[in-house]
Amino acid sequence: MTQQRISLNKCPNNTEAQNLPVVSQFHLMSLSENPELQPILFVLFLSFYMVTVLGNLLIILAVSSDIRLHTPMYFFLSSLSWSDICLISTTVPRMIWDIRTQSRAISYVGCLTQMSMFIIFACMDSMLLTAMAYDRFVAICNPLHYKIIMNPNLCAFLLLASVLASLVDSQVHNLIVLQFTYFGDMEISNFFCEPSQLLNLNCSEMFTKNIVIHFIGVFFGLFSTSVIISSYCKIISSILRIPSVDGKYKAFSTCGSHLSVVCLFYGTAVVVYIGSTASSSPENCAVASLMYTVVTPMLNPFIYSLRNKDIKIALWKLQRRAMYFHNTFHYF
Repeated sequence: MTQQRISLNKCPNNTEAQNLPVVSQFHLMSLSENPELQPILFVLFLSFYMVTVLGNLLIILAVSSDIRLHTPMYFFLSSLSWSDICLISTTVPRMIWDIRTQSRAISYVGCLTQMSMFIIFACMDSMLLTAMAYDRFVAICNPLHYKIIMNPNLCAFLLLASVLASLVDSQVHNLIVLQFTYFGDMEISNFFCEPSQLLNLNCSEMFTKNIVIHFIGVFFGLFSTSVIISSYCKIISSILRIPSVDGKYKAFSTCGSHLSVVCLFYGTAVVVYIGSTASSSPENCAVASLMYTVVTPMLNPFIYSLRNKDIKIALWKLQRRAMYFHNTFHYF
């Protein structure tokens, strides 16, 4: 028997809940109510989206087209680029459409779908960054056994584990939300159906709800951060034992890009998690959400391409190949 999902401005008692209508939609928060800013926001986020998709596609093409980049490090990097494209595609196109149509309504099914897809790809980003940290640990601390340890089977297993963990995280959230009988509000204090915001709309004091908000989030976050921190502690320890300054710089430069992305991704994610439980300002959470759903996927290609000589060479070769085909096409 399907449960009714009910919404009102405050949580009802059992008698009131029986007479309330079924919820069919939620309302997302607008980044700005100023009509003059809407065209600017439309162009801005459309530009962000196009730059992100193009930048990550270039990383994928560069890695796939250059045989020298067919290594575990760039295998995970291209997977991260795919995940970033999917992550930003779950939120920004909908936001662009809302700005264009001046509508903030999203259906219950649409909201649940957006939340599910967002969790899958955000969790995949986290797991892939963890796998990349382990890859850098093996490369620097065990260079002689790197090819043996980071073999294709292990890389495929780590990617598959990332996908499965993301699906489990998403499905657990879905199962909890589907148990909600009514909501305290239809207004979501973010520009998309952010999981913590949607869970906080529930009126009932469910033990399983608290598990999702605290235990599941802490478990996935704690696992990833503990692996990353322990890997970098050992990496730094190994680098400090290198006698030459040039050797230290060369060793650290191989993981500098990854460390920058990790700090950007987890820093903003922690702000959102703490803000959803401690802050009363939805604007602060929305700004932090913009950082790790829009800005981080957009900056990742630049961080990896600007700080990585191999990627620069691969992109240069890709450009030359494109120019060659362009000139050949015009010749015929």
